[in-house]
Amino acid sequence: MKKIILLLIFSLMCSNAAAGPVEKLADKLQNGLKTDKQLKIAVLEFNYTDGRNSQGPMIIQERLTTLLAQNKNLIIIERNLLKKILGELKLEASGAIDTKTAKKIGKLLGVDAIASGTLNDLKNSKTEINARIIETESAKILSAASAIIKKTWKDTSSNAGDTPKNADYAGKSLVQIAILLDTSGSMNGLINQTKNQLWSIINELTSSEKDGDNPIVQVAVYEYGNSIISKENGFIRQVLPFTRDLDEVAEELFALRTRGGSEFCGEAIDKTVKELKWSKKDDVYKVIFIAGNEAFTQGTVDFRKAVSNAKNKGIFINTIFCGRKQAGIALQWKKAAELAMSEYTNINQSASVAKIDTPQDMELSKLNRRLNTTYLAYGKGGTKALKRKRKLDTMVAPAGKSVMSERIFSKAQESDSISSWDLISAIETGKINQKNIKKEQLPEKLKKMSEKERDKHIEAQLAERKKVKAEIFKLQKERKIYIAEKEKEAASSPSTMGKAVINAIHKQASQKGFKFK
Repeated sequence: MKKIILLLIFSLMCSNAAAGPVEKLADKLQNGLKTDKQLKIAVLEFNYTDGRNSQGPMIIQERLTTLLAQNKNLIIIERNLLKKILGELKLEASGAIDTKTAKKIGKLLGVDAIASGTLNDLKNSKTEINARIIETESAKILSAASAIIKKTWKDTSSNAGDTPKNADYAGKSLVQIAILLDTSGSMNGLINQTKNQLWSIINELTSSEKDGDNPIVQVAVYEYGNSIISKENGFIRQVLPFTRDLDEVAEELFALRTRGGSEFCGEAIDKTVKELKWSKKDDVYKVIFIAGNEAFTQGTVDFRKAVSNAKNKGIFINTIFCGRKQAGIALQWKKAAELAMSEYTNINQSASVAKIDTPQDMELSKLNRRLNTTYLAYGKGGTKALKRKRKLDTMVAPAGKSVMSERIFSKAQESDSISSWDLISAIETGKINQKNIKKEQLPEKLKKMSEKERDKHIEAQLAERKKVKAEIFKLQKERKIYIAEKEKEAASSPSTMGKAVINAIHKQASQKGFKFK
């Protein structure tokens, strides 16, 4: 034991004083090993905490392997052998190692410990490394260390090749959409249109393609012109910051209530631009939709300045006036859109949303019930999230078959955004390896099962989910064709919030490289 400590101290003293962060990390890990025996170690890939595909995990694995191999008291397993064994085990080389997994790796590789950890990107092209050495017999952490280094690698998409230039979410394109709703006394119709057409709007975006993939969509919601909100805040409230959780968006829309107040459009745009975390990347489709029916010139913030600031950040400002077209022009709604080189539209906020029932709706409803049986809540907040999803189905149902069908299609596409609480989605998207699931995070039903029974149950749920989603996608495609034909037959239909938003999206997102079917 003393010999090992003296050897490590001597090694540190003789090392270059300007040693890099990874070298220092390796030294700290070795210093923490309090053992007299020689250790055989497998160094796993250091995966990103958000599950992205990247060159980083392998690069850090290689560098740490090389550094630890210089210690004569450590025997390091060669990476290609490690990869082969993990592949046979059907395990990911991730930082989430439970006792059973550690023992399996230890037995198959004949190693005493595992070096693993995670990566987390910070600002200014920096990456945080959190590393630990874990004993395979007990899964006990023998030593741990962290470091912040300069990111010198690229993230990659799920396909071969590098991440598209300026893309967010490790290869996936990004859409950021902020909806600003006038919730003064006369705007109940606007709220109803928005909540009933939410899923058709988002489905239009998530079904688009850029660089051969569907985009990530973030939605934010603001209300303005409501006297319940304090005058000091300009009668403006951020209902939700950017989120991918459509259930949360829908819940908040259903909860909105109107009450008379002053509508300060310039200030509402100004707050939205300043408060939200807008992407700085050029190829992201960033857009604000503001809807209301009073003069755009009200308030202390000049709307021209607010719109100009948004435009400089690459944000479109689409204005939707609830009333006659000429009235909106006179009240400067069109002028605001023109300054932002965006779209001005007028709608009839009192009009009922056209709901075209289709032959596919009934079957989609049945598939929705099957889809609901495949959710497996796990971790903190999982049960609450599942209850919320089921409750929202009940809330949406009275809106009609057409609205519900759009919601069902949206649910079939949301695996990535609900992987934080739905175990099946987490496994589908690769966020969690089935073999690394912690028992304490599982629902009670699965806790009572043996490992074999649990694996069998999860496999069955995965298969059912895959089958149900494929059927939903097929029916939605048929449904869209049916609706398009019915819309052609109709002489005309009232202009609504949903139509205004989708028309603007088609024009503007196309400029950013998005393609719509």
